[in-house]
Amino acid sequence: MSRYRLSPTPAQEAALAEHCGHARFVWNLAVEQHAHWKPGRTSAPGFAEQCRQLTEARTEFAWLRGGSIIVQQQALKDFAQAMSNFFSKTHKRPTWRKRGRGEGFRIVAVKAGDVRRLSRNAGEVKVPKVGWVRFRWSRLVPDGVKSYRITRDRAGRWHVAFAAIPTPVPAPGTGEIVGVDRGVTVSAALSTGEMLRVPGLRKAEKSRLLRLQRKVSRAKRGSNRRVKVKQAIATLKARETDRRKDWAEKTSTDLARRFDVIAVEDLKVRTMTRAARGTIEAPGRNVRQKAGLNRGILAAGWGRLVTRLEHKAPGRVQRIDPRYTSQTCNACKHTARESRESQALFRCVACGHQANADVNAARNIKDTAAGHAVAARGGPPLGALVNREPQPDLPPAA
Repeated sequence: MSRYRLSPTPAQEAALAEHCGHARFVWNLAVEQHAHWKPGRTSAPGFAEQCRQLTEARTEFAWLRGGSIIVQQQALKDFAQAMSNFFSKTHKRPTWRKRGRGEGFRIVAVKAGDVRRLSRNAGEVKVPKVGWVRFRWSRLVPDGVKSYRITRDRAGRWHVAFAAIPTPVPAPGTGEIVGVDRGVTVSAALSTGEMLRVPGLRKAEKSRLLRLQRKVSRAKRGSNRRVKVKQAIATLKARETDRRKDWAEKTSTDLARRFDVIAVEDLKVRTMTRAARGTIEAPGRNVRQKAGLNRGILAAGWGRLVTRLEHKAPGRVQRIDPRYTSQTCNACKHTARESRESQALFRCVACGHQANADVNAARNIKDTAAGHAVAARGGPPLGALVNREPQPDLPPAA
């Protein structure tokens, strides 16, 4: 997806918001239909049946008929795809959409002339029943665009994302391998010794965010004051998200250009960031500490970095088993939990080798990836004991 910032007029913004409302309404109806299904009942209606019901609803209700049929049908199409992903066990079950969160809609069957450039920094896209809406031409729009998605974030900003297959970053051809260890304090430590950190909110911004959170807790629900404070909080959060996305894009591009193979730990981020609240009968333990760790993992952008690496360097990203990578000495390969003295310091209890703990883990990840590459070529794995002494001549086998 190539995303651009939209600049709608007030009238266009109202029309776009109406499209979002229609898409949310249709989506929630589909969720409600599937929520009523139970074993023994007839199956919930599929996409074709829901489209037929949508036609009947548009005939009966003028406010729904006034919207775009493309927007409403694509909301049903997105729901059908979400249910397919759920049954494939790759995503969670689709849930209700709330106003102000996840607002957006999709347009398909885009023609060649529906996206055009006006000047060096401005372009416009044709939206059904809205007209031409301007957007910032921050980079070239991919050729052959067939669909796009318009979204509105919680800070009130509109974006358009054109669906296109990204062009892979060419490999340098040097044979270089890099290991990447992801952490909370250090977002990404490389086997080269580089320490990369996601730029978050600055100190003054964090203080302002804390003040706003305290203010919103005292504001009366439904008041204009509460709405304004929540808008200010959303703006700060959006700024933090933009910086994290920008860091992931620049870091993934840099790694794809510099190295032929990028080795990362095969971490299950979704499982690792699961809430620890538990239930009333079996309450969780260390819930506040686990919530803080979850926030740190998500703020470090673990998942986005690897996802963008796989997009830009397809076939060149290796996922390595993360077990013992942080407890193994890169010098002597001795594994001991006691060697990891702190978050930043690794001192081997066997040979005394000392290094940054994250860099030591990244080098272990690199060695494992290099061993896999050697084994794939038919040679001995890296680190395996190989007898290189001259061997005496043996008599031929009988």
